Formats: sequence, structure tokens, C-alpha cells
Amino acid sequence: MNMDFNLFMNDVVRQARQEIVAAGYTELTTPEDVEETFAKEGTTLVMVNSVCGCAGGIARPAAAHSVHYDKRPDHLVTVFAGQDKEATARAREFFVGYPPSSPSFALLKDGQLLTMVERHEIEGHDPMSVVTKLQEAFDKHCEEV
Repeated sequence: MNMDFNLFMNDVVRQARQEIVAAGYTELTTPEDVEETFAKEGTTLVMVNSVCGCAGGIARPAAAHSVHYDKRPDHLVTVFAGQDKEATARAREFFVGYPPSSPSFALLKDGQLLTMVERHEIEGHDPMSVVTKLQEAFDKHCEEV
């Protein structure tokens, strides 16, 4: 790969990280971060971030907008597939019954998986349909804020 492409990809990754953090999510960059966070009581929404177009055009906007709601998870976190590989792998160990998928969302309670929104439910859909899926899960599993 040439130097220009690497610089471009670094910018893409930096922008993807900034967008999700600006939306109120905490980055989990190590397996220890994942274990510590998933051990917390309450509900946790995990956004599995990536550099693909459907992450930037659909998943991250949905992640940002879905939490402006009467019910929402106690903790908002993100792992970055392809970037923070060990953290992502550790998080995926909690997503029992689901193949690796990015972007995707997992909703956990007390470290136990409740539901997932997988890539096939994101790619090719509009952000508002993903927001609706997430908020339906919040209605079912989260407390009012």
C-alpha cells in the first residue's frame, strides 16, 4: 500500500472513532476494558464499529440518534472491528449464537446478551429503521431515564 492510502485510512478511522465518541459512547480498546465494562450491572449497548460505508452512513448515525429516547441503556460503549482486534474478539465472545458482524449492535444486561442488530439488518436499510430496531429493544429491556 502506498503512503497516501495509509494516511487516508488513518483519517477514516480517526473520523469513525470521533463520531461515535461524540455521540456519547465510550471506546473499549482492550480485552480488559471489555471485561470491566460488561461486568457492570445494568444494560449496555455495544456498537461494533467499522470503516465500511454502512457503518458511516447508517450505523453510527443510528447509534447517535437512538439514544435520544425515553428509555435507553445504562452504558453506551463501542469496539472497533479491524482496529482494536483483541477488544472486539473479547466482546464477540459475549455475543453467543451470533457470527461476527460489523457494524452491529449488541444489547446486554448484567453481561448477558439480550439481542443483536446484525449487519444484514443495517446494510441496505436507512438509519431510521435501525433506530427503530434499537428503540424497540430499549422499550423491552431498558429503564426510563
